[in-house]
Amino acid sequence: MTEAIAPELCDVLVIGGGPAGSTAATLLARRGYSVVMLEKEHHPRFHIGESLLPCNLPLLRDLGVLPQVKEIGVFKPGAEFVSDGGEGRVAFPFRWAIGARETHAYQVRRSEFDEILFRNAAAHGVSTREGIRVTEARFPPGQRADILAVDGQKRVRRFAPRFVLDGSGRDGFLSHRFHERRANKHNSTAAIFTHFRHVERRESGMEGYISIHLVEDGWFWMIPLRDDVMSVGFVGDRKAFREHAGPRTDLFWKKVAESPSVSRRLANATQLNPLSTTGNYSYRADRNWGAGYYMIGDAYAFLDPVFSSGVLLAMRSAYRGARVASAWLRSAEAGRRAARREERRTKAEMRRVAWMIYGINDPDQRKLLLNPRNFLRMRDGVISLLAGDFGGRWIVQLPLAAFRLVLRTMRWRRARATG
Repeated sequence: MTEAIAPELCDVLVIGGGPAGSTAATLLARRGYSVVMLEKEHHPRFHIGESLLPCNLPLLRDLGVLPQVKEIGVFKPGAEFVSDGGEGRVAFPFRWAIGARETHAYQVRRSEFDEILFRNAAAHGVSTREGIRVTEARFPPGQRADILAVDGQKRVRRFAPRFVLDGSGRDGFLSHRFHERRANKHNSTAAIFTHFRHVERRESGMEGYISIHLVEDGWFWMIPLRDDVMSVGFVGDRKAFREHAGPRTDLFWKKVAESPSVSRRLANATQLNPLSTTGNYSYRADRNWGAGYYMIGDAYAFLDPVFSSGVLLAMRSAYRGARVASAWLRSAEAGRRAARREERRTKAEMRRVAWMIYGINDPDQRKLLLNPRNFLRMRDGVISLLAGDFGGRWIVQLPLAAFRLVLRTMRWRRARATG
């Protein structure tokens, strides 16, 4: 029956209207391509990942939405790490980042932020559709792709794009169908989160900081939003969830009770929504492209949210996806070359931050973070990483290499002492 449906033609079809999809769609429409973007939900919709990084700002400025993001956001001048183990609080202001071009970011409600990007794509000529879910995708050799979708009235829609960008987020539409997606067993984590009101805020000058409370077997995020709202989530490792009996949401309050710093801040808080959970944070598909398509953002890979890297990596991958799509529309061979090149760049960016993320529960790495030394600018290198500087600049990578050398030495000494 679907064969009788007349397909809608376009140059590029974008699956998903999150930050990656909306960014790529806008860039391609600016270049004069006909772009259709399909979003399964309706904006505004809830999403976690509310803390942006300074390196987001040039991208938002390029897209023309920075004034709107500033209007909805909470000014974020840095990040702080908090420990109940005696170290207390350690602030990492972004102005100390090496060669910092941007010294702040914003905390945003993702429902508002994502809608700004989505509407901006429409304003640039993208044909945006909401409440329509892609169900099938075929890529016949040498032909247009054949994409089927279903709208809110259960009507089947058909699209025939020359190229497809998959920005379907954690759903990973194409990766589940054409690739193998592997969870990182060394960073097997899950999160429990919601929004609160009347959470204890930080003092003047630090009220916009994101707080990372390091606790046993995991950590809490506290992200200040407008209207006295605070996003709070617990991210636990495999041990935390394996040893907990009962509903997962009970683990959240158990961990709150175990942390004096977290429980103090939540003492007078009012919970606004039920607790939600999500798992298998870190994953990656074996490859992020194929004949006629390229995966961007979380559709390809995702890292643990501890350093708020998700939106930045998604938007940067969208710029890469737009370059791949443009090349592929010129010729398949040019597209393949571009896809290989951009995939390497995405993997390199993720490697540059992954080691820090995967070590967040390591006692030696925590000790270094909570007792920062600026020998060889190690502290400032870490702040550069916290600001989103994943590009591989040697002036950042050398201090980080020194940090990792000190970290390896500490681990070696601890292993000898306990071995």
